[in-house]
Amino acid sequence: MRQATLTLVLIVLVVLLLPYLLAPLYRVGHPVSTLMAWRWLTGAPVSRQWLDFPAISPLLPRSVVASEDAKFCSHRGIDWDALRDVVDDAGDGEVIRGGSTITQQVAKNLFLWPGRSVVRKALEFPLALWIDLVLPKQRILEIYLNIAELGPSGQFGAQAGAIYAFDHPALTLSPREAALLAAILPNPVRRSARNPGAGVRRLAGTYTARAQSAGLQRCWIENRAF
Repeated sequence: MRQATLTLVLIVLVVLLLPYLLAPLYRVGHPVSTLMAWRWLTGAPVSRQWLDFPAISPLLPRSVVASEDAKFCSHRGIDWDALRDVVDDAGDGEVIRGGSTITQQVAKNLFLWPGRSVVRKALEFPLALWIDLVLPKQRILEIYLNIAELGPSGQFGAQAGAIYAFDHPALTLSPREAALLAAILPNPVRRSARNPGAGVRRLAGTYTARAQSAGLQRCWIENRAF
């Protein structure tokens, strides 16, 4: 019994530590998300063509940052101000925002599982801090843009999402198209960039304006890699 307990503890430790060992290795290569891997294992369709950062229209990362994580350039993996807002909203009985940074979503997509879970969040927080420490901002964004689900039937990443929605590569996205893809990120199964409803179009308009804001432009200039 003692040996079995020790073995179980060692297995748990390995599982918990593995993401921390793998994250620095993701400076290179084409990582896949746990959702992509699960779909492959279950025989569900997966479409993903990796694009290096320069092969993606710069309009898309700007729109995604504008929609998902306005302080991406300045925070260290977690936006503590956004997190406090979420806690305040929860205290008032209305949670209207997620509060997860792009880095947290990369941690979840690469190593954890979807859905709301206190356990997952507890694992996600320190992992996001670690990823921000060991990976450059541009690489984090590049990974996110290649593993985010951007279509209703297994389209992952900017290229698959752009081709499905607009019939052309991610390199040639227009400002409106980039904003539409950013607008569907929370739920690409229910939201469509290919046939956007009024809500998605409204969000896209908001994200287009945000992407052109002085604050985001300054973020891009200060982080020359963008």
